[in-house]
Amino acid sequence: MSTELEQFYEVFFEESSELLAEMEACLLGLDISSPDPEDLNAIFRAAHSIKGGAGTFGFTDMTEMTHVLESLLDKLRKGEIEIRGEMIDTFLKAGDVIKGQLAAHRGDGQADESAAAEVSNELKQFSEETIQAFDVKKESIPSTTEQPSHAPNETTNVVEASQPVTSETEKVSFYIEFSSSGINSKSIENLLSSLSDLGELEKLLVSDKEQNCKLKLTTNTCEENIWEALAFVVNPSQLKIEKASQTESQTSTKVDASTSIQIDKSTSDKSSEAAIETENSICEPYGFFSGAPAAPLETENKELAGSHLDSSAEQKISEEKKSPAESINPLPVQKQSKSNAPATESTSIRVSIEKVDQMINLVGELVITQAMLAQTASEVDPVIYEKLNNGMNQLERNTRNLQEAVMSIRMLPISFVFSRYPRVVHDLAAKLDKKVELKTVGEGTELDKGLIEKIADPLTHLVRNSLDHGIELPEKRIAAGKVAKGTITLRAFHQGGSIVIEVGDDGAGLNREKIMAKAAERGISIHEGMSDQEVWMLIFEPGFSTAEKVTDVSGRGVGMDVVKRNIKDMGGRIEIDSVHGVGTRITIRLPLTLAILDGLSVAVGDQMFIVPLTYITESLQIKNTDIKTVRSVGRVVHVRGDYLPVIALHEIFNIKPKSTRIEDGILVILDAEGRKAAMFVDALIGQHQVVIKSLESNYRRVMGVSGATIMGDGKVALILDTAGLVMASQKESL
Repeated sequence: MSTELEQFYEVFFEESSELLAEMEACLLGLDISSPDPEDLNAIFRAAHSIKGGAGTFGFTDMTEMTHVLESLLDKLRKGEIEIRGEMIDTFLKAGDVIKGQLAAHRGDGQADESAAAEVSNELKQFSEETIQAFDVKKESIPSTTEQPSHAPNETTNVVEASQPVTSETEKVSFYIEFSSSGINSKSIENLLSSLSDLGELEKLLVSDKEQNCKLKLTTNTCEENIWEALAFVVNPSQLKIEKASQTESQTSTKVDASTSIQIDKSTSDKSSEAAIETENSICEPYGFFSGAPAAPLETENKELAGSHLDSSAEQKISEEKKSPAESINPLPVQKQSKSNAPATESTSIRVSIEKVDQMINLVGELVITQAMLAQTASEVDPVIYEKLNNGMNQLERNTRNLQEAVMSIRMLPISFVFSRYPRVVHDLAAKLDKKVELKTVGEGTELDKGLIEKIADPLTHLVRNSLDHGIELPEKRIAAGKVAKGTITLRAFHQGGSIVIEVGDDGAGLNREKIMAKAAERGISIHEGMSDQEVWMLIFEPGFSTAEKVTDVSGRGVGMDVVKRNIKDMGGRIEIDSVHGVGTRITIRLPLTLAILDGLSVAVGDQMFIVPLTYITESLQIKNTDIKTVRSVGRVVHVRGDYLPVIALHEIFNIKPKSTRIEDGILVILDAEGRKAAMFVDALIGQHQVVIKSLESNYRRVMGVSGATIMGDGKVALILDTAGLVMASQKESL
C-alpha cells in the first residue's frame, strides 16, 4: 500500500469516528415525542457519509450495515413512521457495531459478526413495519373523484411529457476531474461503483499518461454528496468538480426523458404540441433574468407517474398544466445555490500528534536557551550593554508568546471527554432501572490533550459510581421527597493555574457510619476523631467497596482506587464533599498541561529543587519551641494549632545542608490530598515556569522525584513528587 493511500485510510478512520460520535450525540439528545428534523437529517448524513467512504475502500460489512441504517433513517425523516424508544436503542447498537467494524479494518481486534447480523435484522424489521404501515395508509385513501372524460392515451401523454419536470429534484450534470496517482485499481473500481450509485456515470477519460480521470455524472443529488464520495480516496487539492451549464443540463434531462416517452400515434399533433409547449414553459427560467435556474415542481408529482392514475392525480396535473407558475417551489433553488460551495477553504488542518510534540520540545529547548542567555546577560553592565538588555527583554517576551501559542495547539475542549458520558449514563440507567439526567457545564474549558486522554477513565469510574451508589431508585427518591429523575452534573472550569473538574449528584450522599464499619471490617486504621474529609477519602483505598453484592457494575473495590492512582500520576489531587441524603460532589484539580510547570525553586546545600506551586500553601520560619520529637525518630512542628510532620530533603537525598537546625532554615507548608506536611529547606530562590523533562525515560525512577528541568545557568534541577513525599511523611509520623 502506498504512503498516500495509507493517509487516505487514516483520514477515513478519523472522520468516521467523528461522524459516529456526532451520530451518537444526536441520538441521545433526540426528543422522541417531537424529533427535530435537523437532528434526523444530521444522523442520516453521518450514516450516508460513512457508507460512501466504506464503499470506496471496499469495506463491505460497513457498507451493508450503514445501508440498512440509512434506509430506515430516510423513512424516519420523510415521516413514514414515528420514531420509538426501541429504535434509538437499536440505532445506538448499530453505532457500536460500526465502531467495531471500523476498529477491525484499522487492525484493532475483530468485528462481532453475530451482533452485526442481529442489529441488521432489527433494523430490517423496523423498515418492513414502515413499509407495511405506509402501504396500508396509502390504500386506505378513497377515490372521491370520477374518471375524466378524455381518453386514457391522452392522459398518459400529458403525464409522460411532464414527468421530467415533476421529479423531486432536477437532474444536473457534473464534470469530475482528479488525479489517480497513488490510488490502486481496486480503489478506483470501488470509487466508480460508488459514483454510479448516485446517478448515470459517463467515463470520459479513465486514466491517461498523466494519470488523470475525467468523468461526467448526471444525478439528482447535490454536489456535497459527490465530494463526500470522493474525498476519502482522492486528494482534495487534486479534485475538480464543475457543474454543467443550465442549458446543457436541461438538454441532457430532456434527452434522457425522451427515451422513456412513448407517444401514442392516435394522439393528435395538436395534443403533442400542447404537451411539449407545457414542458417548455415549465422549464423556462423564472424571475426577471434569463440566466436564472428553472424551478422544480412539487415533489408530490413524482408519485403520479404511471399508466393508472386516480382522478385526483389527473386533476392536479391539469391544474399544473394551466398555471405552472403556481407549482413552483423556491426552496430547492436555495439548496441548489448552497450546494455550489462545498469546496470552500477549510478552517483547520489535521496534524499528527508526533509533529506537535516535536514542536513543543523544540520550543522547550528554546525557552531553556533563552533563560541561559538571560542569566549571562544579567552579569554584564546594563549601562554599557543597553541594547543587549533591550534585545534580551524582547527575546523573552517573544519566547513566552511563542511558548503560549505552541502550547495552545495541544489544548482541546473537555467536551471531547464529556461527550462520552451521555451514552454511559443512558445504558447504565436502563440496566439499573433508574431515571437519570446528565448535565454538563463548561464543556469549552480547554485542557492539554495528554490529560484529556488520561482523565477519561477516572471520570468514567466516577460517573458510574455516582449512578450506581449515589442516585436512588425512583420509588426511593419519591419517598424521600425528591423528584423521580436524578441528576448527575459534570462541571469544568479554570482556577488559578489549574483546571477543576467536578462530578456531582443529588443522590443519597455518603454514609459515614457505613464507611467506618466497612473500613474496620477490612482492617483499615480508623478512629472516631477522623474528620468527614478523612472518612470520605477511605473509599479510595484499594479493595474498598460498600456495595452489598458484586455485580458487573460495582462491588469489587477497584474503580475508585484506579481513579486516585491515575489522578496522582497526572500531578493532580481529588477531594470529596458530601451531605447524607442530599448528594455528593467529587472535585479533581489538575495542572493545565503536563509539559510546563509553575514551581518554586528551593535550595538545599548546593542543590536546587522545584516544588509545584499547586501544593504550596505558605512558607515560614519558626521558633525552636514549636519543634517536637516523636518517638525519638520523627519531628513535627506546631503551626496554627496543627502538628505537621517535617520533610527534611537533605536526609532524603543525602545532601549536606547549610544547617541541620530547623529554626535556621525555612519551612514550606505543603497540602496534598487533604494532608499537610512541612518541608525543611535552606532558602527560597524564586518562582519559575519550567519545562518538564522525564527523568524515568532518561535515567531511572527515583523516589520523591517526578521529573527534572534545566535552569537558566545550565544546571539540572529535580522536580519533587510532592504528593508522594507528603504521604510518606504521614506514614512515618504514625
